[in-house]
Amino acid sequence: MAANPDFVYQPPMSPYLDIIYQDEELVVVNKPSGLLTVPGRLPEHQDCLQNRVNKVLPTATIVHRLDMATSGLLIMALTKPAHVAISRQFEKRKINKTYIARVYGTVEQAQGEVNLPLICDWPNRPKQMVDHQRGKPSTTLYKRLDNAVINGHDTSLVELTPITGRSHQLRVHMLSLGHPILGDRLYAHPQALALSNRLQLHAKEISFFLPSSNERITFSTPCPF
Repeated sequence: MAANPDFVYQPPMSPYLDIIYQDEELVVVNKPSGLLTVPGRLPEHQDCLQNRVNKVLPTATIVHRLDMATSGLLIMALTKPAHVAISRQFEKRKINKTYIARVYGTVEQAQGEVNLPLICDWPNRPKQMVDHQRGKPSTTLYKRLDNAVINGHDTSLVELTPITGRSHQLRVHMLSLGHPILGDRLYAHPQALALSNRLQLHAKEISFFLPSSNERITFSTPCPF
């Protein structure tokens, strides 16, 4: 946590666990903002989505992650074959995810695409940064949904579709456009940070193929901000 030394972990307790869907192979969970996906190294960072799910579903394993500050939908596998099948869908980009974010400033274009390679900003980890020499290719599609003035500041609500799945991709790509996500403790400037007590980024929808039936299935959850 080099970039955020004064961080105190206070995971939300209500709802403790919000399971959206469950079958024999997998479970889809709605993660609240402020809860780690997997346990951290320190003893006080053991409360996390994985451990909460494992209390009721001991075989559940993490296939992908959401940043602690991001809320929304996450798939966990309940069997090894399901874990392999879902991981393969991620590798082959067969899983579609849609996020909602409120960003600082007015997004001028109704829609667009960000193609900027990302790499870990090592001295300031866990922050990521754009690096055209060493970064990994990263693509995000965005669509403006509305504009609103909050406490005298212009903001835009955007729908974000990550084509790649890099760490902090949506946060850094929006920042690169000059529109940091509200409440982003790592990347927002003081004005954007002050407008929200949480990161206003929510994994609203996820669409994938059920491992056994190969049926395409889509889940969505309302945006909490």
